[in-house]
Amino acid sequence: MDFQGNCQTTAMGVMPHKDVEKALRLSLSLDIPFWPQLPHVSYYEDMDVQASEHFPGIVVDIENQRLSFDSARFESELAEYSEKMADVSTFSLTNKYSAVYRRFLSRDLNEYSAIRGQLIGPVSFGFRVCDENNMPIIYNESVRTLLFDFLSRKVNAQYSELKTRNTHALVWMDEPGLGWVFSGLSGYDDLIAKREYKDFLKTLPEPGALHLCANVNLPYLLSMGIDLLSFDAYQMEILPKGYAASIAEFLKNGGIICWGIVPTDASALKNETPERLSELLNRYWTIIAANADITIKQVAEQALIAPARCCLKNSGQVGAINEQTFKNIRGSCMLQPEERLVKTAFEYLKVISGILRKEFGL
Repeated sequence: MDFQGNCQTTAMGVMPHKDVEKALRLSLSLDIPFWPQLPHVSYYEDMDVQASEHFPGIVVDIENQRLSFDSARFESELAEYSEKMADVSTFSLTNKYSAVYRRFLSRDLNEYSAIRGQLIGPVSFGFRVCDENNMPIIYNESVRTLLFDFLSRKVNAQYSELKTRNTHALVWMDEPGLGWVFSGLSGYDDLIAKREYKDFLKTLPEPGALHLCANVNLPYLLSMGIDLLSFDAYQMEILPKGYAASIAEFLKNGGIICWGIVPTDASALKNETPERLSELLNRYWTIIAANADITIKQVAEQALIAPARCCLKNSGQVGAINEQTFKNIRGSCMLQPEERLVKTAFEYLKVISGILRKEFGL
């Protein structure tokens, strides 16, 4: 990695906002900003739809908000797609599929320590998009091969554009699908996924980065050949001692881990404070240091801090969450419940970052 973690803040790309500028301002308030994905603005901003632009065989049903794959259409569109592959703009994100991407790029981003983009990964996309027989396209080997190449080109195009705005740019792959490959019913198992993903990562610009909100097998993910891993650390509650050696090896080789520590669901967040969440991270890091040859300070030096997950729907009582915090956040009463949660989570991030930086002298 060409920048240090030092407990800096970032967050997931998907945000619940309908106001583009509000979402962008919130992103730009973090140490490592990103361009927001806003599915409440348009179905085109759904992470699967957003990545699908120009992939042969894809059918976007805006009225019913459904993304599907048509095999006959795939065959008929292959020749045209092959002709377009040499044009880099084929893989660039257009205004139709993102209301905020170009606005993000138009900002002065050079003073940030790094900036970030994101894209749905091929395993997740392959599991979630189905053909006319309701079969996930990941099981079609010829389609899967093209999909891996297609999304690699998408990542490279996005990275090239971000790099013009800040030399420390990265694009992480949103890959909850890498948590599904351990199911005996998946039909696309962890061994195949690991082999194909390692080859896929070799085609991406450095640093190679993954993000998972699903349950994670850290040793498996850290052995993929990535440089950065972002995951929902809050859900773990207790870090298994058996993970310590893999984490330590990854960090000693220069990797960075983004710890998703602030919950964005109402029922969990109302019971937490930045201080409690800082203590939880400290417990994780203490377990690593106690069971591997690495210091807690080095873990902190190679850490980023983030929300545990994105936040699109919440059924809990948002108003029950630390009302004093809301009173201290300008304009929070004008926000929708999910937006309030995200804003509060971002404020927690900044406090946690400050606590940890002070504690470890960062």
